[in-house]
Amino acid sequence: MSKSSPPPSLSSQLSVSGHVDLSTFDSRATTGFDGKKKDAAEALAAIGEELGDLQEKLFAGGRAGTGDTKVLVVLQGMDTSGKGGIVRHVAGLVDPQGLSITSFKKPTPEELEHDFLWRIENALPEAGMIGIFDRSHYEDVLIGKVRHLADEKEIDRRYIAINDFERSFKASGGVIVKCFLHITADDQKERLVARLDDPTKHWKYNSADLDERALWDDYQDAYGVALERCSTGNAAWHVVPSGRKWYRNWAVATLLLEQLRALDLQWPEGDFDVDAEKARLAAM
Repeated sequence: MSKSSPPPSLSSQLSVSGHVDLSTFDSRATTGFDGKKKDAAEALAAIGEELGDLQEKLFAGGRAGTGDTKVLVVLQGMDTSGKGGIVRHVAGLVDPQGLSITSFKKPTPEELEHDFLWRIENALPEAGMIGIFDRSHYEDVLIGKVRHLADEKEIDRRYIAINDFERSFKASGGVIVKCFLHITADDQKERLVARLDDPTKHWKYNSADLDERALWDDYQDAYGVALERCSTGNAAWHVVPSGRKWYRNWAVATLLLEQLRALDLQWPEGDFDVDAEKARLAAM
């Protein structure tokens, strides 16, 4: 009897290549997950145990100077897609001392004096760290394109610069996990209404969100082009269905776990004689 093939990785199921039309993606799909919402919390906790162990090995290697590996998680998506939720529910599974979290806002005057990648390069994780970008260098080919802040020639240059930058990061020991958190306009409307109905969520609401929502179709087109142009062998894009928050959290945690597993991380060996150190300690 032949053995059955292992199930495909979630990364391979969610990664994209070629033409991307986001209207054909189901935001409420649960790709790769056989359970229901009630099963997700238990599944996420199980992921957390292994994720925490692997992250500690990664961190130890960086501290010991035995490896140059670092991991960057890039989160992109429309407002309310769940970037903050990922930071809380997925990043919260691991030791915070091994994390660096950066939320990119409107560029400062100093940042505008430099190339768009300058502030990104200054925020990259060091060896042994997991960095999380809440928005990223992709803002400069999204807002720049939709809001006509740069001409087409400059936007095209930025796609090329992004691919070169990500290739260089990988060559330096970096691993990139890029997640586009996919929701529909109806998903977003439902979440915005929920924020307005709940006074404890008003701090999350920004009237400017509606200005961006008015450009929904333009943003979907801009994201589609960015995913097409910048999903490469060095850093594939994953379209994560995010209409169901519980699935979104599980999926991003799983994508990160798969990448850490593939690194075959090991505990650094000590540069001392264990028996000799035990003998010294016993004599004290």
